[in-house]
Parts: sequence; C-alpha cells; structure tokens
Amino acid sequence: MKPAIQPFFDVVTGTITYIVFDVPGGHAAIIDPVLDYDPKSGRTHTALADQSISFITQQKLAVDWILETHAHADHLSAAHYLKSKLGGRIAIGEHIKVVQNVFKGMFNLAADFAVDGSQFDHLFTDNEEFNVGQLTARALFVPGHTPADIAYQFDDAIFVGDTLFMPDVGSARCDFPGGDAEMLYQSVQRLFAFPDNTRLFMCHDYPPADRAPAWQTTVGSQRKNNIHLHNGVTQESFVQIRQARDATLDMPVLILPSVQVNIRAGEMPAAESNGVSYLKIPLNLL
Repeated sequence: MKPAIQPFFDVVTGTITYIVFDVPGGHAAIIDPVLDYDPKSGRTHTALADQSISFITQQKLAVDWILETHAHADHLSAAHYLKSKLGGRIAIGEHIKVVQNVFKGMFNLAADFAVDGSQFDHLFTDNEEFNVGQLTARALFVPGHTPADIAYQFDDAIFVGDTLFMPDVGSARCDFPGGDAEMLYQSVQRLFAFPDNTRLFMCHDYPPADRAPAWQTTVGSQRKNNIHLHNGVTQESFVQIRQARDATLDMPVLILPSVQVNIRAGEMPAAESNGVSYLKIPLNLL
C-alpha cells in the first residue's frame, strides 16, 4: 500500500516535516517534527508543530509513531510536544546511544543522564519492519552524517534524513562527531540500489536562488544528477569532495541547543530550583 504524504516546510531551518498516513480516518506517523526556537531570546513556540496537529485533527488520524531520522543539529525536535498532544511512540535508530555518549561528555551532562536510548520509546534496528495502520514500513541504517542516521521506507517512498539533498545541492556534511564520509558514500549506495522510480523525500532543502524549495526526487534522478554522488563518482573522489566542502562550513546556528534537546527525544532538561530549564554553551570546544 502506497502512503499518503503531507509535507510541511520550515523556511527558517529548511526542514521538512512529514505526515505519512494510510487513509483519512486511519493511522499516521510524523517524521522529523520541528519545534520553533529563537536563539536570541531562548524562547520556544509551537507554530510549526501545531500545523501538523491541525492536519492530523482534520484528517481524523491516530498517531502511531513520531519518527526521528537522527539527532538533528539544525533544529529542535517537537517530538515530545507532539506526543503530549497526540500520543504515539517516539522512535529513532539504536545507534543514538553512540551519539548520546559523545554529547554527554561534550556538555558534561549529569552522571544520571542515560546513554542507552531510554529517552525514546523505541530504538529501531537495521531492516526492522513496523506498521502504521495498514502501511508496512522498514528502518534502514544509513550512517555517515552521524553514526546513527536512519531512513524510513514506506513502499516506494524513502525518507532519507540527512544523507542526500536535492540533486543540485548534493549531500549532507560529515564533520560532526562520529560523522564519516566513507560511511555516507556507502549509505547512499544502499539507497541507490533501489529501483530508479523509488521516491526519495529529503529532510532539508537549501535551494539556490533560482528555484523554490523542493523535497521530492527519485533514485534515478539522484543517480544521474546529484552534484556530489552521480553515477561514476568513486568513494575516494566523494570523500575528497565532501571533506573539502565540510572544511569551509560554519557550525549550524542551532547545533548547541538542538543537540541537547534532541538526544532527550525532544524533551527539555529538567527545570532547576527556580522552575527554569537551562541549556549549556560549551566555550571554545567546537
């Protein structure tokens, strides 16, 4: 059964949140939801997530899953907020434990911060199948951008997370802790092994000035046109391209707040004695 797909594009972070469902009145999964965050004031709000709630309410959908492709470095996850409003199970790949361990050290988190993924309701293993109502889905391990990235396949549609961008933008960076350009190349080849007409849905789009934002392409189009990974590009040449590109990139604006929230499945750190939650800013570390 082919999924019905409703995207919501966030112009601030370039992120696409997807509602994937079987039929109106049926069951849904939410993929990579965004919590609005103002880095100047430290305030959060829920306008983007509320768009998803409105759509799900209008379609009379029951939320089975809230799916994260990885612990994002460019936006805060709205998973915890959406679960509180809609229910569902928050899930991510099992290798989130590696990412949690790295960032527990980087942010000097409290000793009782668990690095076993228990903040999430479910940790997917590679090739694990699960259901969203009448839909059958499969988790695909696609590391490289981080050591824990997962893509989600629903019939002929794959939500690729931060592996590929649209063909004219290329591929995801690999210079975060645990990132690896060789692994990303191999992960993309796994995606490229699907039939050419397989639909690929991006997690982000950072469009050039001459086109509007876009987020859907195909395996065939990526194999032919991707500026970093088109047919004939070897692993060695891709690694050179990716590492040279990464060396020129600034850190994402929201990496420090977002990672601290996203390794907690979108939940804020526990409030302190004054009732306020705080995020840490490590100095001279990144």
